[in-house]
Amino acid sequence: MTRMIQCISPIDGRVYAERPALPLAEARAAVDRARAAQPAWAALPLEDRIARVRAGVAALNAMKDEVVTELAHQMGRPVRYGGEFGGVNERAEHMASIAAEALAPTIVEDSDRFTRRLERVSYGVVFVVAPWNYPFLTAINTIVPALIAGNAVVLKHASQTLLAGERLAQAFHKGGVPAEVFQNLFLDHATTEALIGQRAFGFVNFTGSVGGGQAMERAAAGTFTAMGLELGGKDPGYVMADADVDAAVDGLMDGAMFNAGQCCCGIERIYVHHTLYSAFVDKAVDWVKGLRLGNPLDPETTLGPMANRRFADTVRAQMAEAIAQGATPLVDPAHFPADDGGTYLAPQILINVTHDMRVMREESFGPIVGIMPVQDEAEAIRLMNDSPYGLTASIWTRDPANAERVGAQIETGTVFMNRCDYLDPALCWTGCKDTGRGGALSVIGYHAVTRPKSYHLKKVLK
Repeated sequence: MTRMIQCISPIDGRVYAERPALPLAEARAAVDRARAAQPAWAALPLEDRIARVRAGVAALNAMKDEVVTELAHQMGRPVRYGGEFGGVNERAEHMASIAAEALAPTIVEDSDRFTRRLERVSYGVVFVVAPWNYPFLTAINTIVPALIAGNAVVLKHASQTLLAGERLAQAFHKGGVPAEVFQNLFLDHATTEALIGQRAFGFVNFTGSVGGGQAMERAAAGTFTAMGLELGGKDPGYVMADADVDAAVDGLMDGAMFNAGQCCCGIERIYVHHTLYSAFVDKAVDWVKGLRLGNPLDPETTLGPMANRRFADTVRAQMAEAIAQGATPLVDPAHFPADDGGTYLAPQILINVTHDMRVMREESFGPIVGIMPVQDEAEAIRLMNDSPYGLTASIWTRDPANAERVGAQIETGTVFMNRCDYLDPALCWTGCKDTGRGGALSVIGYHAVTRPKSYHLKKVLK
């Protein structure tokens, strides 16, 4: 019996989309077709591959109206935000613009005696396992450089965003990427792990939970398959004594609450210098009360439902435990009547929190944030590093030297000053500790989807 993969809409709990899971034999055949088609794709001039990828992104943009509505139905993001197209376009264009330089050979010597050079060559078939929270942005991070570098791509999207993979495939095929070179497959976990265990791919990129990343590594054990992992996060913000409080509140609270807090680099804990603590907390509460929780199809909604009931229940459990341990909630849920005890969850700010509480140590991935006062830099740095994760850290100060000094001591992949929750495509997107390994975007993004190959050519002297 064929297993159906379903997307349950957080709007109303109904099945919004479903697709049959591909049996292992058929999935393996699809990967084999990708491998067979890849050499011809890699043989195309780089300029041709870039043009086709750009055309694919343009075709995706032409689907914007449909995609934005589909996103609201699938994972709850309000339609007022227009999907993910700004970030998709920025990242795709940057990666296309640097491709020639990033993939150019490094010439060590070209003399009458030797030619020595280092090249970047494609892996063959790249497997992208994409998450639901930013289903286009996260996939584009790897799809664009992988295709441009000459790889074939197999995409497996999260069940919560089944239609995103189909849209990406439609767009890139319309742009001129051959159907066998870019394939969207509907796979269950067992088939996914079996393919990896069979060494079906040259490179695997996974974005998701720590547990999911561990499953990927177990599946790949002994295959020596190259792998990139972006996993959990518990990103901190630090408001220093000289910070602009209003700017810090606007930035950090948006970073904590946007997309119902379901952001890889969302702000999940905030440390404020004690001299600014009361003012910051008061303004943060007012900021949160300005949100409107409701149906994401309503253009007035600024905070949609969480993507799945179990995600909301995780946040509720962390909140209840923290309150039982002495934390104080500052936002009255009655201010958000749409909170139904299901996917619709009122945002919350907690004070009197400590690192003994799960809400300050484990990933929440929801519209909740704890705020703690700190006495000095040393305490802030110690608390920011007191986490199993390390994706980004946000420092708010008027003095760049402060950000440099503190940032150098934080165990993280990216240091922000006076901003947060953003991916700069010119910089490497990476993390440390349980956040994962490898990197995307920038020149490093091309290094991730290619392998080095050296040429040492000794010439015959006449």
